[in-house]
Amino acid sequence: MALGTLRQIFTPESDRAMQHSQKTIVIIGAGIVGVATAIWLQREGHSVILVDRQDPGEGASHGNGGVLAACSIVPVTVPGLLAKAPRMLFDNNQPLFLKWAYLPKLLPWLRKYLAHANVADTTRIAQAMFPIVGDSLADHQALAQGTPAARYIVPSDYLYVYNSRADFQADSFGWGLRRDAGFTWDELEGAAFNTYDPGFGPHLGFAAKLADHGRISDPGAYVKALAAHAAAQGAQIRRAEVTGLVRENGRVTGVRAGGETIACDEAVLALGAWSGPLAQALGLDVPLESERGYHLELWNPSVMPKSPVMVASGKFVATPMEGRLRLAGIVEFGGLQAAPSRRPFDLLRENIRAAMPGITWEHEVEWLGHRPAPADSIPLIGPVPGATGAWLGFGHHHVGMTGGPKTGRMLAQMISGKTLNVDVGAYSPARFAGGRDRTA
Repeated sequence: MALGTLRQIFTPESDRAMQHSQKTIVIIGAGIVGVATAIWLQREGHSVILVDRQDPGEGASHGNGGVLAACSIVPVTVPGLLAKAPRMLFDNNQPLFLKWAYLPKLLPWLRKYLAHANVADTTRIAQAMFPIVGDSLADHQALAQGTPAARYIVPSDYLYVYNSRADFQADSFGWGLRRDAGFTWDELEGAAFNTYDPGFGPHLGFAAKLADHGRISDPGAYVKALAAHAAAQGAQIRRAEVTGLVRENGRVTGVRAGGETIACDEAVLALGAWSGPLAQALGLDVPLESERGYHLELWNPSVMPKSPVMVASGKFVATPMEGRLRLAGIVEFGGLQAAPSRRPFDLLRENIRAAMPGITWEHEVEWLGHRPAPADSIPLIGPVPGATGAWLGFGHHHVGMTGGPKTGRMLAQMISGKTLNVDVGAYSPARFAGGRDRTA
């Protein structure tokens, strides 16, 4: 697979000769996107202030599946989803859940979301996601180079595991999009898959194995280590609730947080699923929902997969981590406030026992977090129209960890006035300007 060209996505080294003034930039949000943006901005010579109501590396940056899933360019809204979704919602053994009381509030977003479940939009979304995630391992290695965080990055294969070749072929549309993007894979069937990883049950008879991927052995600790590195390089990290941005003559001049105003030249909004109200205050009408994600950690399991795997029948990922196996997946819609549901945890437990018969573990940890889901499945990366000095970096659905470093580097380059060798139009916040969604 020839993905090396993505590493040249930015302008040549000679472009560094371009002069730009040092700026003070407030980054709202200390997850992987915010922290990556901070580090790349520092490398561009700017001063940064990270502000979040939580410590760095909490939320989705802590609880994600931990896979550097470069091939995860195919959105949930594939053709045929509209026909399948109702059946899935009424089947407790399927990985899609809904808090039914939330449905009236969800419906406007859901209509826009499902409208993209067609060939043309799915293809367009996959093409937009590839530059963000397609070289994720190298992007993380570049971000963490020379920092204590580098130890958490583990190069690995990534496997999609199916019951049979026929089940794999039923996903041919998505695999065709990956092939078109330049991905290749090995097909392991029957004994070949068992030889690669004997820990799985015999009913799982087929796997597509992709090389040049990776995993993060402890996502929360990884982001915290990156943030600590940023702080050692002079970044300020403040724990406070951000309530608004200050603008003078159309330009951002400060961020209101914790009862004070933090003066700045530019501000980056990277609050993930909580970004909606501040984006709205900037004049954008972003159709954004929480894609509630669950994980179950099995500590000291009796068997560990050789590599991260996506078990296709259950739509969940099993990722080896330090001392535990993390099971992540499940999509639930129910907003930001509702308590966790019990069934998603039970389903993850049942699915891993089916996939790896006889597995045992000493204890487990349950987690619920919120993934930011814009209705068009494409993150918002770039300047806010009509608000000079305001930038957005959120909306990565379930690939925020995968795409965080590239997003942060792109933002740092744009803020520094550099030209990117990639068309950033697909990510432009302007598509949600003027009070209407231009993607529906």
